[in-house]
Amino acid sequence: MSGFRSLSSGLRSLQPEAFGADPSGERLARIRRSPHFKDGVFQNPGGTARTRPSGSTLDFAKVFFDNEQRPRRGPKGTVPVHATTLADLAEAPATGLRLTWMGHSSVLAEIDGQRVLFDPVWGERCSPFSFVGPKRLHPVPVPLAALGPVDVVVISHDHYDHLDLPTIKALAGTDTLFAVPLGVGSHLEHWGISSDRVRELDWHEATRIGSLTLTATPARHFCGRGLRNTQHTLWASWSVAGPEHRIYHSGDTGYFEGFKDIGAEHGPFDATMIQIGAYSDFWPDIHMTPEEGMRAHLDLQGGQPHGVMLPIHWATFNLAMHAWSDPGEGTIVAAHATGSRIALPRPGEPFEPTAESVPSTPWWRTVAPAPKDGWPTTEALTAATIKVGADVAKAEAAKADRAEADVAKDAGLGRTEGTGEPEAVPAG
Repeated sequence: MSGFRSLSSGLRSLQPEAFGADPSGERLARIRRSPHFKDGVFQNPGGTARTRPSGSTLDFAKVFFDNEQRPRRGPKGTVPVHATTLADLAEAPATGLRLTWMGHSSVLAEIDGQRVLFDPVWGERCSPFSFVGPKRLHPVPVPLAALGPVDVVVISHDHYDHLDLPTIKALAGTDTLFAVPLGVGSHLEHWGISSDRVRELDWHEATRIGSLTLTATPARHFCGRGLRNTQHTLWASWSVAGPEHRIYHSGDTGYFEGFKDIGAEHGPFDATMIQIGAYSDFWPDIHMTPEEGMRAHLDLQGGQPHGVMLPIHWATFNLAMHAWSDPGEGTIVAAHATGSRIALPRPGEPFEPTAESVPSTPWWRTVAPAPKDGWPTTEALTAATIKVGADVAKAEAAKADRAEADVAKDAGLGRTEGTGEPEAVPAG
């Protein structure tokens, strides 16, 4: 038996450092006490979430290797990055709230005198290896060392495009605090972050940092960094409330009804940062489309167009089969359909959500492969709006049908014990 333990220990020592470390000791005990941990894994809100591509391998391969669509999955030229980020950040935000999207899901939020850095990824690849994996499509707008002091780094979950080893190592030498979902602290400590700098939260738990209250809120996703995905680290979205402003970062998530509850408890928000990229029909439960992202934004705002939505999780890494420009274009259509205000900054372009104007130019069109029929006109946007409205109505009708079926099942057949509870997320 000791020989097996020695072999296991030896194999662990050969694992890449980027794999991180599994929770153990009191951290693992706390995980097991979580009301969201059941049958050995964390549970998703809204029932089982498919984390592996659905459909057949052949169907997936046909889409993935489509020779006509593959060239559209990246820019055809140099992605325009804002040139004066550091100079712009040197001036305090006039309104007390400023967001700077650094690409993908990385956002610097300056809120009521404090600085919050969400999901910082400054590495060249979102991968455990330096020579393989999705590679950055544009440079980081500003060197991490030049960014200046940050009060707290907020991590949504432990996937490589959100928790980046080179970035964490660079931040280890600072005195910034870290707010992370339950279990993620094991990775940080493995990489040299002392435990007294880590605030590790379960859903609905909050921590106070200066004048800000940070609350870990539910999301519909999954976790994992190594070959053996134990599902022992939680994923989360985040609400950040200051004396004057409130903001929300979605992390990665599929659409679920819980956005309404988050909005009712923590909103409305001056700005939401919503994942709208890397979606696919092959994994509809764990990433939102732009239309779903806009529904989430509205849910968070109590059903009314309020605040500004910043689309995130796109343009920096190629992680899905849709065209590189589709998340941006879809966000424009969804905003047009709902009368919502969106911000469309270039990577590194600071903006103030409560100011009179925010960046609104579809900057990606200068370097994205154009659609066959060209970029949408106002008339085309109107037609697309009608289609979005019809799609949403169809989805709502299907949801109502399912609800009626559940009611009928309850009334006629009874409900077995446990039905309706969140189910285990399969390892992925």
